[in-house]
Amino acid sequence: MVVGVVGLGLIGGSAAKAFKVAGHTIYAYDINENVTGFARLEGVVDAELSADNICLCDILLLTATPKASAEYLEKNSASIASKTLVMDFCGTKNVICSLGFALSKKYGFTFVGGHPMAGLQFSGYKYSKPTLFNGASFILVPPVHDDIALLDRVKQALMPLGFKKFVVTTADFHDKMIAYTSQMCHVVSNAFIKSPSAKQHKGYSAGSFRDFTRVSRLNEGMWTELFLENKEHLLAELDLLINSLAEYRDAIVADDADTLRGLLRDGRIAKEEAE
Repeated sequence: MVVGVVGLGLIGGSAAKAFKVAGHTIYAYDINENVTGFARLEGVVDAELSADNICLCDILLLTATPKASAEYLEKNSASIASKTLVMDFCGTKNVICSLGFALSKKYGFTFVGGHPMAGLQFSGYKYSKPTLFNGASFILVPPVHDDIALLDRVKQALMPLGFKKFVVTTADFHDKMIAYTSQMCHVVSNAFIKSPSAKQHKGYSAGSFRDFTRVSRLNEGMWTELFLENKEHLLAELDLLINSLAEYRDAIVADDADTLRGLLRDGRIAKEEAE
C-alpha cells in the first residue's frame, strides 16, 4: 500500500513510522524540506510526495494544521486518484470537512474527517514514534454515517496505527467536545503556569502540578489557529469556567465554608459521573 503523508510533525511523523514498520511505502511532504530529507535518510520516507506521484497513493493523510491541510487539498485535489482514501488528522473538523467533502464530490476521491486522540506535550518530527497511537481512540467524521463499508475501509486502512476504538460523529459535535476535552485543558494549563509561583515550585510540587501543567508546553502557532477556528465552542466553555471559578472565589472571600464545601462536593460528584 502506498501512503501519502502531508506534514511530518509529531502526528504525521508517527503515522509515517507506523505505516513503514508495517511494510508500506511512504510518500511525504513537509513545508520544511530538511524534515523530509531527514525522514528519507532514516528510511521512514521512500520519496517526496509530489503532484506527479500523489495519484499513486492508496491513502492520503493530511496531518498539518487545518489551514495548511486545506490549502494543500485545494491545490492538489485534481491530481488525487479516485481510488484514494483521503483523511485529515486535524484538531478541528468543521472547516476541513466542509472543504474535503466538497472537493471529494467534485474530483471523485473519498474523503473522511478524522482525529486521533493521542499526542505529547512536545511537537515536531523528532518526537514522533510508531507507537504513538497504540490503544488510542480515533474520531471519524464520514460524509454519510450509515455507510458501513466505508467505515470498515477506514478501520482496515488505519490498522497499522493501532487504534483501539473508533467513534463516529459530526464535524460540529466533534468541535464542541474537543473545545472542552482538549482546547480548554491547553488554555487553562497555559494560563496557570504564568503565576510567579511557578518558578519557585521545586520541592513544593508533586503529581498534580506536573499533570496539570504538562500541556502548557505547546506549539503556540498551531494552537492559536485551532482556538480561533473553534472560537464559538471554546468561548462557551471558557465562560462556563470563568463563572464557576467566580463562585469558588466568592465563597473563599466570604469565608463561606458551607458554600465552598458544596462546590467541592459537586465537583467530586461530577468527576465520578464523568468516569
